[in-house]
Amino acid sequence: MIKFGTSGWRGIIADDFTFENVRIVAQAISSYLNKQADEAKKTLCTVIVGYDTRFLSENFARACAGVLAGNGIKTLLCDRDTPTPVIAHEILLRKADGAINITASHNPPNYNGIKYSPSWGGPALPETTRIIEKYCREIRPSEIKTMDFDEAREQKLIDMIDPRPAYLKRIKQLVDLKSLGRSNIKVAVDLLNGTGAGYLDKLVEESGCRCKVIGDRRDVLFGGHPPEPSRENLEELFEVMKRESCRIGLATDGDADRFGILDSDGTFINPNQVIALLLYHLIKTRKWTGVVARSVMTTHLIDRIAAKFGVEVRETPVGFKYIGEIMVKEKDNFIIGGEESGGLTIRGHVPEKDGILACLLVAEMVAHSTKPICKILEEIEALVGRVISERLNFHLSGEEMDGFRSRLQKARPPAFGGLKVRETVTLDGHKFLLEDGSWIGFRLSGTEPVVRLYAESDKKEKLDKIIAAGKKFVKGK
Repeated sequence: MIKFGTSGWRGIIADDFTFENVRIVAQAISSYLNKQADEAKKTLCTVIVGYDTRFLSENFARACAGVLAGNGIKTLLCDRDTPTPVIAHEILLRKADGAINITASHNPPNYNGIKYSPSWGGPALPETTRIIEKYCREIRPSEIKTMDFDEAREQKLIDMIDPRPAYLKRIKQLVDLKSLGRSNIKVAVDLLNGTGAGYLDKLVEESGCRCKVIGDRRDVLFGGHPPEPSRENLEELFEVMKRESCRIGLATDGDADRFGILDSDGTFINPNQVIALLLYHLIKTRKWTGVVARSVMTTHLIDRIAAKFGVEVRETPVGFKYIGEIMVKEKDNFIIGGEESGGLTIRGHVPEKDGILACLLVAEMVAHSTKPICKILEEIEALVGRVISERLNFHLSGEEMDGFRSRLQKARPPAFGGLKVRETVTLDGHKFLLEDGSWIGFRLSGTEPVVRLYAESDKKEKLDKIIAAGKKFVKGK
């Protein structure tokens, strides 16, 4: 069954993710768009099609373009692998009706996927993907309309585009690259063999900053590990930093919508910390006020900074589409939006995750401060107090997952780690707010038998006790 999760539909290549299924999804999206166009009395839809560096991604993209053309939809096909935020930017720039992006983002190399973005540039909301899923169930392979690629090009239903120059220009307007160049710091960049090549490295180099780049060549196996910028996948980046005496390490994932940051001593700065750091930085340097959006399992350090500077916090379900929705509604009142899994955007940009922008803003922050990132965190802690966050994944059997799901629905635990539950938030998963400001949350993965445990407190010993209680709750002990 074709089902869209928080960031599109994903499957294993040649198992679920086949050319037939890709064409079914493309036909479903075409039917959805043409129905929308008929209702709006619009004669021709225009759709951006992009792809990442995975095995056969460009071929899957051409297959999508052929189906769109067969349905009378104008396709603008990216001329090379393209980051997700770049595609989002192109939607808005061209006022397109949407985009299909062939990518499985940070998933293992044997996966691929399809992200669909509507005309507002963010990830499709559930009410949209539910309609597309319904069409997918109803479509028979014989009903798919497709057109030969070369014929579609001759009929001007498929054009090749290069979205890179316009995106690079926009990033230069959003980030103070001149300060980065003047700082003379040395930066290490790991593109993890993904789409960020020619984007993040290019912008750092153009700033005049000294830069050492790795992972900038296509490798459909991503060096044997998922193209996820987690600490364990950035060992080579850290070795480069030590060898080259770099002040900061920057990394993007497979489709460059997520980020990974290493401080000068190799300390991994997790996404929770990065969002809080950049909120602090933007308030200080841009004097921005207004609204910050974060997903429900993202750090409350953001809330503390917001309270200190009179900023409003909006809590959303998990999925960047909800943050993007707030950004579109708030416009110039929006400051920053982020989620603990590594997504971030700011005012004036796209309502989509952008790892390239996040990396460059962190580099700008370091250039402005002249301090290591950990010292800036200490500055924040001195102002609003310390917050320590942790996330754990539990891979359960189907039976264990059913038991936990039932337990979570029925149970109302009075305390975790000796701290009373003050309030329960069920916006997305279950989040238990504890009496001293600590909290613990549980959320089930939508695509695999995994329970995610999130916890936060102001002291390590306290956090350990909360997590120990959380583990027992997951296992039913």
